[in-house]
Amino acid sequence: MTLEELERIVASRAQASPDDSWTAKLLATGPEKTAEKFGEEAIEAVIEAVKGDSARLTSEAADVLFHLLVMLHARGVPLSDVMEELARRQSRSGLQEKASRPT
Repeated sequence: MTLEELERIVASRAQASPDDSWTAKLLATGPEKTAEKFGEEAIEAVIEAVKGDSARLTSEAADVLFHLLVMLHARGVPLSDVMEELARRQSRSGLQEKASRPT
């Protein structure tokens, strides 16, 4: 599965009833709650990375990617915009790119 495919799944589930879809239910709580859920999943992934549990980290990383796409959907940010930003950043070294960001 690609991130683009997962983005399409999120968009499809967003159209479902909140009674029938976890994604629709989460999106119905608003963008702030979707961001909060993403943060929770990211913290859980960090914990598993620190523990060194590869299987649990894999599971939590999947949750992070899924909830990132839900959060982006909630704010109307297409994955293609994120991918374009990553591509733009590849034109120079990470240190140069970071130094060019506004403080």
